[in-house]
Amino acid sequence: MQNVSAPETPFVTAIILPAAQRRGDPALAAKLRRHLEGEVLFAPADRARYATDASIYDIEPIGIVCPKHVEDMEAALAIAREEGISVIARGGGTSQAGQTVGCSLILDCSRHLCRIGEVDRERRTVWVEPGVVLDELNRHLARFGLFYPVDISTGSRATLGGMTANDSQGARSLVYGGSRENVRRIAATLADGTRVLAEPVAGTPPGRLGEIVQSLRALLRREREEIAARWPKVARNVAGYHLDGLDPDGPLDLAALLVGSEGTLALFRAIELQLSPIPPHRVLGVCHFPTFRAAMRAVPQLIGLGPSAVELVDRTILDLATAIPAFALSLPKFVRGRPEALLLVEFSGENRAELVTALARLEAVMGDLGQPQGVVGVVDPALQREIWEIRKAGLDVVMSMKGARKPVSFIEDCAVPVERLAEYTETLEEIFARHGTRGTWYAHAGVGCLHVRPILNLADPLEVRRMRAIAEEAIEAVRRFGGSHSGEHGDGIVRSEFHARLLGPRLVAAFREIKRLFDPQGVLNTAPPKIVDAPPMDSRPLLRWKPEDRPLSPPTSLDWSGFGDFLGAVEMCNSNGACRKLAGGAMCPSFRATREEKHATRGRAQLLRHILRGRLGPAAVTGQELLEALELCVSCKACRRECPTGVDMARMKIEVLSRVYAEKGIPLRERLVAELPRWAPLASRFAFLFNTLAHLPGSGLVRERLLGLARERPLPRFARPFRPPAARGRGTPVVLFLDTFTRFFEPENAEAAWRLLVAAGFAPLLPPSPDGRPLCCGRTYLAAGMVEQARTELRRLLAALSPHLARGYPVLGLEPACLFTLLDEAPALLPGELPEGLTDRVQLATSFLERHVRAGGRLPLDRERAPARILVHTHCHQKAFGVASDTPELLARATGRPVESIEASCCGMAGAFGYRAATLAVSKAMAELALWPAVRAAPPEAAVVADGISCRQQIAFGTHRRARHTLRLLAEMLP
Repeated sequence: MQNVSAPETPFVTAIILPAAQRRGDPALAAKLRRHLEGEVLFAPADRARYATDASIYDIEPIGIVCPKHVEDMEAALAIAREEGISVIARGGGTSQAGQTVGCSLILDCSRHLCRIGEVDRERRTVWVEPGVVLDELNRHLARFGLFYPVDISTGSRATLGGMTANDSQGARSLVYGGSRENVRRIAATLADGTRVLAEPVAGTPPGRLGEIVQSLRALLRREREEIAARWPKVARNVAGYHLDGLDPDGPLDLAALLVGSEGTLALFRAIELQLSPIPPHRVLGVCHFPTFRAAMRAVPQLIGLGPSAVELVDRTILDLATAIPAFALSLPKFVRGRPEALLLVEFSGENRAELVTALARLEAVMGDLGQPQGVVGVVDPALQREIWEIRKAGLDVVMSMKGARKPVSFIEDCAVPVERLAEYTETLEEIFARHGTRGTWYAHAGVGCLHVRPILNLADPLEVRRMRAIAEEAIEAVRRFGGSHSGEHGDGIVRSEFHARLLGPRLVAAFREIKRLFDPQGVLNTAPPKIVDAPPMDSRPLLRWKPEDRPLSPPTSLDWSGFGDFLGAVEMCNSNGACRKLAGGAMCPSFRATREEKHATRGRAQLLRHILRGRLGPAAVTGQELLEALELCVSCKACRRECPTGVDMARMKIEVLSRVYAEKGIPLRERLVAELPRWAPLASRFAFLFNTLAHLPGSGLVRERLLGLARERPLPRFARPFRPPAARGRGTPVVLFLDTFTRFFEPENAEAAWRLLVAAGFAPLLPPSPDGRPLCCGRTYLAAGMVEQARTELRRLLAALSPHLARGYPVLGLEPACLFTLLDEAPALLPGELPEGLTDRVQLATSFLERHVRAGGRLPLDRERAPARILVHTHCHQKAFGVASDTPELLARATGRPVESIEASCCGMAGAFGYRAATLAVSKAMAELALWPAVRAAPPEAAVVADGISCRQQIAFGTHRRARHTLRLLAEMLP
């Protein structure tokens, strides 16, 4: 390998080190708090959370401000200007080029600056604040039949401010263009505090704006020929400041200049967007290719059919997606055989018949290309959405690759003319092979912009040098093919240094002139600078993996060997921010309720990464800041399924609590809840006494003061445990595992399960305890970090179940959290000890009966007794383990009545979480997002069903409606 490295520049000593002296500056923080209403976050943990975006960089900021309103944003800018520090406006933090990291004051616009203005239906426009999330905007616009068509893959968390600053493009730019084509005007604040309206300007306006317009016109006239000669002639190019298309002799469109300026020229207060009608119909052709090269050579012919999108998915993504629960079930629906590449070709429009005809033309073209059976046509909108979700998760899917070497973003944004795409990809493959690696490929084949990521380990200095060598050669190839090195993800740190090579020194000098014109003091995004005067892209002090890191290796209680070690599991988080979505699925309930980065899976993972890399000192492993970050994690397991890289924060919380409590002792409240399986039998025996004492007047105040349990939350009532009848049925044996909660709080659910199983022709049995004490999965111990006690309980349970598993009997559970402990946490608790057949035979009783009924098995119910309507809330763990649909499908098949699933995240109860006084408000906020409003709106005749005991308690508390377990509702219909 050629020994290539970036020349060191003085920027580290000249820019970063002086700014670093202000990190966490208490005087600066106090000054900001005096003048701002929004949150001011200067603690080391806060700075760690905001040190990264989705790029390869990690730069600890000075501090963070969450502006409450635009006046806060401007006040923070004024203070930064006075103090001589840089400011970075940040949205969702999903940038892949390092645009939103720096030793600066970060303005997090995503928490409060989220207002959407009135939609002008006639002009199809809307004003939005910079923190509005794309998907939230489009949900709002759907009622008007409109949408914002820059449909980027990170739309569930990307903000319009960030998208505009980045000039985001989207999969359908073939039809709609990118941000520059869809942003009409920008209400901006310049670095000196001047407010301007960026729009097409005729003539010379007065004041500061007039000075800028006059200077820009002169620059554009001077560089007119250079722009025409050097600007890349490609469909995608966001390099530098957008000088192409600006007319110095006509109205000067300042909004077009600010789009893509990456927060270096102005701050955005509001943005006026051009909207488009939602296409009434879309169809999708999934084109299969036996080789990647064949797919690339087919692109020009496919473009000729006039599609709205042509997107690539390569073999690597398909292979990795099979291991991601959220995608594994979708792949067989549209993938045939084992193709090396897929091209997703979409057609959209008013006439569905015409779109079906377009699919037929696509099949004919594929036949001409030698792939006569190569198209899977998809007209079902639901399946199209599933396919697009996999494509949109392309980056996150490739980053789910385990091990030290991962696909790295640094040349992923190059764009070339479509007719040169095949040559370009072949050249890159040769470069990768020469440097001992390979790449992953996906994205926008239709516009010649493929997201290609060489697989490297940037913790290794040799691999960093390899990255530099690949970058140098790839950029030269892009120049040779007449392309752009910056296609849609922006310049940031990773691409800015290459502007001169692609665009020439004169245009780079023009960029510098524009930067000084707008920001003469160098306040906006200058530590390090972006677009002009940027540092080398491979500067080691800026990378996530720093030479001075001394990773910690604390002893662990769980098995992390599948990731190498605990740090390897934490570093699966690539900061893509999927956990910041505000709707769909369940991840992340604490972020949805608070909208704080601290309480997102990403925020927790990044803090853990900094701690385990030794940057916050060894005491931070058990420190208060980490405990506070994990306090609102409800262990819903949504991130395990919905995070495309599989970050399992619930398991990480167990590991951290185990370490903390081993060192500092277990608080009384946590120990009492954890030991519930031990003392519940006694409480159940004297249920009347316990229940009376727990509900005496004044008892709530006592437990709040002594244990921190909220006085307004009634405690659950103990009951006498279920006793199975002597006659257990004569059919196929099934094992019924009764968890602690079912056994001692709601034994009627166990009775319902027993009766239903017998009626369905099975012979249920309860496994005997090896020592006479009721069996338990250890869930309550895990919630308190008491791993050894949980391990003991799990061994007892498995010893009781093993003989039945060996006989092939199904093991059925009623409580999702307890049942899935056997399938999820058990391998990490007892590696190598699990009995054969565990993963195949353990399942929820609802899932078992759903399959039984679907297969035509008998379940004699009197449908006349069924409620008129059924409303279902599924437990988080049912969603996390891919069985969320089993409950509504069983109810629909068994009752014949309408069944509606509530689209909600976690109910907010989460075991003891909803009982704690300190977390009660957040618990209620989680429920108020969707669950409680849906139940309150349900008609009285609708039955409410929830299979989790915590969910049922939360529904009763907030709506005064009784929710039942699925099996209890069905048992009430037995003759």
